[in-house]
Amino acid sequence: MTLDPSRVLLTDRVAIVTGAAAGLGRAIALGLARFGADVGVCDRDADALSALARELQRLGRQTVEGVLDVREAAAVTEFVARVETGLGPPSVLVNNAGGGFRAAFLDVNEKGQDALIRENFTSVGHFVRAVVPRMPASGGSIVNVTSIEAFRAAPGYAIYSAMKAAVENLTKSLALELADRNVRVNCIAPDMLPTPGIGDLPRDRTPLPGPGHPDDAAAAVLYLASDLSRFVTGTTLHVDGGNHAAGGWKRTPDGNFEA
Repeated sequence: MTLDPSRVLLTDRVAIVTGAAAGLGRAIALGLARFGADVGVCDRDADALSALARELQRLGRQTVEGVLDVREAAAVTEFVARVETGLGPPSVLVNNAGGGFRAAFLDVNEKGQDALIRENFTSVGHFVRAVVPRMPASGGSIVNVTSIEAFRAAPGYAIYSAMKAAVENLTKSLALELADRNVRVNCIAPDMLPTPGIGDLPRDRTPLPGPGHPDDAAAAVLYLASDLSRFVTGTTLHVDGGNHAAGGWKRTPDGNFEA
């Protein structure tokens, strides 16, 4: 291996990004396209997905879009097959789709719990099973988007947090199981990155000054998708301005830290 700028390029590779219509998913899809990938994108928001597809095409990349519920295995399998037919064998999978709602654990009924599990965990399994057999013989990269909540308590989001932790653990096991296929499996764990629906982020909540940007997540995914990370698997990149490392320490107005 010769380390040079070309190692970061994804020229003519095929990527799939779930939950791609807005927020981190949109930034990730556009970032992969800017570095040469053709991108299959899926989401439930048809209008926003179509707008993203047009932007990907303006970048000179091909795309296949799918309006679907990632919790439904048959819909996932059909979409992945269309991506392979339209773009070629996928070598990059980014499991970004997910979400939650604030509620005390005892106030979440069985239906709500099942929805959270299927959206944040089961969907990852659906896509891994559908994509890995279609990856090229040279291998590929899977990037699962977890959260800082996978590594700490999350009162009000207990099931969401537990499922993100489950994905992080699943990632390690899959990294071993898929290694003989030369398929690398890693996570990114974002925090303090602005996404639709969470409002303005406070500027004093990270050791690094100010909140991040969705492109920070895209940059981490690009590293894990590209040949720059060819010997990296089973790990998590924390894209959080230092919050995971801080472990509860917060910067004070005078520039010091307190717990």
